[in-house]
Amino acid sequence: MSCGGTSLEHAQTIPDRPEGEETGTRRRRGGRRTVLLIAGAVALGVLAGTVTGYAIQYDREPTPLPPLAQQEIAQPKPQAPNESTSTRSINANRWHKTDDDLAKMLIEAPSGAKVAASGYESPDEFSARYYEHPNQGLGFQLRNGIRRIAARRWFENDTNYVSVELFQFADRSGAIAYQDDNGYLGTEEYAGNPGKDLAGVPAAYGHVWIDSRTHEKPGYYPTRSARVVARRGDIVMEIEYTNNRGTIDENTVVELAKRQWERL
Repeated sequence: MSCGGTSLEHAQTIPDRPEGEETGTRRRRGGRRTVLLIAGAVALGVLAGTVTGYAIQYDREPTPLPPLAQQEIAQPKPQAPNESTSTRSINANRWHKTDDDLAKMLIEAPSGAKVAASGYESPDEFSARYYEHPNQGLGFQLRNGIRRIAARRWFENDTNYVSVELFQFADRSGAIAYQDDNGYLGTEEYAGNPGKDLAGVPAAYGHVWIDSRTHEKPGYYPTRSARVVARRGDIVMEIEYTNNRGTIDENTVVELAKRQWERL
């Protein structure tokens, strides 16, 4: 009886556990909520501190900067244009030597030579002189942004004929396109060889072709020619050297090209 009573007493004092309850689960969920509440409080504290800092700085007077070492910078006074005003004087700080008179950059003819032409020529004049189909040549020049062409031509003792031309384009891309268009010079109709790099000029910037053979035509002197094409910036220089006795001195041609290259 006593044993049975004891068992009944203990059974009555132990509370019944709700059906389906699992121990530990609620404790883990309650801990997660606590961490989230703490993190939210920290974030709100940082945000409140930032806003307060900006509010304080907003109400403060700006800190003055230290004085300049030179209080007044000397500048030329503007002047009214007059007869001496030019494009160069107006754009003095942006002026480049290639914006000057392009014809002045041409090399001089050697002493004793007879100058046949010197100065500027229009793209259509040049196209009519050199292109088999002038309209196509003019279109090519215009598409690549030709700005101006300067040329000087002379002959020596009715034997050597020299033509030096400078082509200036709106930008380098036009000059590169013109330089790359001279691949035909290596064909059999012209030099008949791939030519060589121009000595003293960076590779790919200058090339020289000298005819492999003499060109002969009934009733005319036998001729042989050399051609130099070189580019510097937006300017392409082209030199044609022709001898009507069938001989070409390569050193003479190269030296002539070097002189013109140095002018650029």
